[in-house]
Amino acid sequence: METVKVSKKYQVVIPERLREKANIKPGDKMVAIAKHGILQYVPVRPIARTKGMIGGLDTSDLRDEADRA
Repeated sequence: METVKVSKKYQVVIPERLREKANIKPGDKMVAIAKHGILQYVPVRPIARTKGMIGGLDTSDLRDEADRA
């Protein structure tokens, strides 16, 4: 687990180890999601690049029932 500090401009730096692990590069776009008081940043990737990216991910509580169409 990494700890970051929020700047006066509400900016945070993604620690190098996490950037490397998630393959985040300068200029990459991220989606910010707030759910149950937890803020998540997810890299925006072309669908072809995401295949197998998160093996073993538990998707059972990924969305609330109210979020589903």
